[in-house]
Amino acid sequence: MEHQRMAEKILNFFHELFFQNFFRKLLALFLAIVIWFLVDNTLTTTKTFHNIPIKIVNLPKGKTIEGIQENGIMSKRMSLILSGRRAFLERLTSSDFEVVIDAGNQPQDEWVITISKRNLVSFSPELNLQTEINKVSHKNFIVKLVKLSHEKIPIFITQPIGEAPKGYQYLDIWPYQLTLSVSGPESTISKLKARGVKLSFNLNDISKSELENLPSNHQLQSQDVVSFFVPKDWKQVLLPTLSDTPITIDDPDAKFLRIDFIRSELIPIGNAIPVGLFYPPRLLESPSLLNYKFAPSPLLMMKNHSPLLTFPLYAKGVSDLFVQIVKDNIEIVLTFPQKIDSKYLEWSVLFINPKMLEDHYVSLVMSDINDDETKELQPEIRQKYLRNRFRNYMNRFQLFYGNQKPLDLSIEIKNNQLHMQLKNEPTP
Repeated sequence: MEHQRMAEKILNFFHELFFQNFFRKLLALFLAIVIWFLVDNTLTTTKTFHNIPIKIVNLPKGKTIEGIQENGIMSKRMSLILSGRRAFLERLTSSDFEVVIDAGNQPQDEWVITISKRNLVSFSPELNLQTEINKVSHKNFIVKLVKLSHEKIPIFITQPIGEAPKGYQYLDIWPYQLTLSVSGPESTISKLKARGVKLSFNLNDISKSELENLPSNHQLQSQDVVSFFVPKDWKQVLLPTLSDTPITIDDPDAKFLRIDFIRSELIPIGNAIPVGLFYPPRLLESPSLLNYKFAPSPLLMMKNHSPLLTFPLYAKGVSDLFVQIVKDNIEIVLTFPQKIDSKYLEWSVLFINPKMLEDHYVSLVMSDINDDETKELQPEIRQKYLRNRFRNYMNRFQLFYGNQKPLDLSIEIKNNQLHMQLKNEPTP
């Protein structure tokens, strides 16, 4: 019975709570909601917004502003303190709006801007800044008009980074320099023109399949040199002082921009290579140096009193055409050390009459160019490109023997003889 009475009391309590004077309670609840809504929407507050973009419009002809980009946005941003309806400011963020300044009606070239809510432009039509904002506060912001300059600035194509695809070696990049037409503040453009802009590519972005699928660009070189023409979207530079997006290089020669690769295969020299001696002039005063002869060595063969390297040698990182042209004009030159008491000679590869070899290479390649891009080059530019390639071959030329082992000779003066052997290797 006691439990039953307790249950009845609870039911009566809830019945009175919800149903006694029901309509008056419902009206009170409704009025409370209305009052809360009205109060909430009339409450005002202040909020600080950082990194607000500033856009300048209607710049006078021939004038610009330091730090302004192509789209009119200033590289420098500002902070604003906005006063307005609390509910609106709570959902407003710095990325929802920008400050727009009209520079067309300014009486002077330098002025302190005053920002009101009329200068606030929302990126969304749903945000009505003009009605929701009451007051705008900010620190002084000075705008100064300067002379607009138009120039061509140099773009220096630097050596690429990364690794060439497997089976290929990086050979060269060409052209080395392009130009870019830019407009901007005179001081900024002058600095860019004086120091130029560097552009570098990453060889890791080029796949082996891309190189293998390129059409052969020269009948004589089709098995050696592969030219990868740089895609259009790579021919861009980032100039933060002028634009927040990369700028495409507009130099007409940019269409010739290429990265040359060489197949990393061993190319047999096919000839015995002469070995010569070089005496630094100041050492010629020592007659004993002139009496040194070569000691017998499996590496050398004497022919008409001239020593020759006779074991098979190979070149790598150059073209077969280059090897065919220079193989009869290669000499291994041994140089006596500057110190008389030194026991070891240095050695290097010497190309005999390199100018004649270069001319021969250029004439052969010029007579049989098949790729359309290279044909479009003016003859003098085409020659410059090919001459540079030949010199690049000479600079990177390296001899190998055996199983792709770089040739490394040791020449020791011992018992008045020159003893030649391979460093740290048995004689082939």
